[in-house]
Amino acid sequence: MPLGEKNGETSGAAIAKTIAGNRGIDVHPVRTRRQWKFFHGLPARIQSDASNWIQPLSLQSRQLWAPRHPFFRHARATAWLATRGGVPVGRISAQVDALQAECGRPTMGQFGQLEAIDDPAVFRALTDAAGGWLVDQGMTEVTGPFDLSINQQCGLLVDGHDQAPMMMMNYNPPWYPAHLEAAGFETAVETLAYRGSPRYELPTRVARMLGRASRRLEIRPVTRSEIGSLAEPMRRIFNAAWAANWGFVPLTEAEFEHMVDEMKLLLRPGYVQVAAIDGELVGFIVALPDLNELVADLRGRLFPFGAPRLLWRIARKSNRRARIPLMGILPSHQQSFMGAAISYALIEAVARSLIEDGIEVTEQSWILADNKGMRSIVEAIGMKVAQRFRIYRKALAA
Repeated sequence: MPLGEKNGETSGAAIAKTIAGNRGIDVHPVRTRRQWKFFHGLPARIQSDASNWIQPLSLQSRQLWAPRHPFFRHARATAWLATRGGVPVGRISAQVDALQAECGRPTMGQFGQLEAIDDPAVFRALTDAAGGWLVDQGMTEVTGPFDLSINQQCGLLVDGHDQAPMMMMNYNPPWYPAHLEAAGFETAVETLAYRGSPRYELPTRVARMLGRASRRLEIRPVTRSEIGSLAEPMRRIFNAAWAANWGFVPLTEAEFEHMVDEMKLLLRPGYVQVAAIDGELVGFIVALPDLNELVADLRGRLFPFGAPRLLWRIARKSNRRARIPLMGILPSHQQSFMGAAISYALIEAVARSLIEDGIEVTEQSWILADNKGMRSIVEAIGMKVAQRFRIYRKALAA
C-alpha cells in the first residue's frame, strides 16, 4: 500500500492501473518486492550510457522509501512503474506533505523519482498516474520533481549535462524537460549550481568589509563531537533563513538529525563553521567532500567490496571536489552589511579547510536564479554557473 496510508488501494491507484492506450504502456503502483527492484534499478537502465551520470548507492535509494524515514511522519507517497510489453520503461512518485498546508499550500502536491525512456507517451502516462492520485487526495496543483521533498534532491537538469553531478544533485537525460513540458508542465522556478576554485582572492571591498566586521563577528569550526548539540540551533537558523524562499518546507527535528547522521561519515575538520555576533549564533555553513566522486565506479553497490573501497577513499581524502549543501543566516542580518560579511566570512573559513585537504573544485548549490544577493556573493569570489535546474508546476483537473 502507499507509504503513509493505512487503507488499501485508492481510486487514484486504480486510475493508474487502467490508463490505456499510450502505445501499449501500462502503469502500475509499486507494491511487490519485484516491482521495487525494477523501480530502483530503472535509472541505471536508462542512464548507464550517459558518460557523466553517476549511479547513486542503492542502499541510499532504498532507505529513502523506508517507512521509518522521518519524511513519512508528516507525508504520504505512492510510486508507479510504467511497462511496455512487460519491460520497465519509466517510473514516478507522487507525494502529499502535511507541512505544505502549514506553509499556506494545502492543495499543492508533488511528484518526483522521475525516470523514463525517450518517449513523450511514457511521460504522459506517468504524470497522468501521479496527477490522478493527487487529485484523489484533494490536490489542485502539482510541483516537482522532488526526491521526495524540496529539502532533498530536486529539479530537472536543463543545462550542464557536460559535467558530472555532485552529491545529492540531480542528473537526467536531455529529453526530460521537453517531454515533461509536452505533458502540460510549465516552469515554476529555476535553481543554479555554482562551481569554482576554493583558491580565490577576496575583492578589496570584501576584505575591508570583513575587517570592519571582525570586532563583533566570530567564525569558528564545529568539531565532530559538537555536531549533536548544535544540530537543533543550526536547524532553526536554516528554517528561519529559508522561510521566505519559493516552495519552502521546514526541516523537522527528526529530518535534520537524519541528515546530520548521513553526513557524519564524510565530515572533516573545518568543514562545518558557525558564525556568532556578540556571542549569539547567527549563521552556519556545511561543506562535504563529493560522495559522487568516491562512488562513481561502484555501480551503486556497497557489498561485498564497495564499502571497504569507499571507507578507504574517505580515509585517504581522495576527493578533489566538494559541495556546500547547507548554509543559513538569520533573517535579521540578511540584506545588510553584516549579513554580507557573515556570508563571506563563512565561505572564506570553510575554503581554507578545503584547500588544506587538496580540494580543487567547490560547488555551492542550489541557489535560486532570482536570488541576486547570494548570486552576487559567489560571483564576487569567481564562482560560475555550472548547471541549471528547473522545477515545474501544473494545475490538476478534478
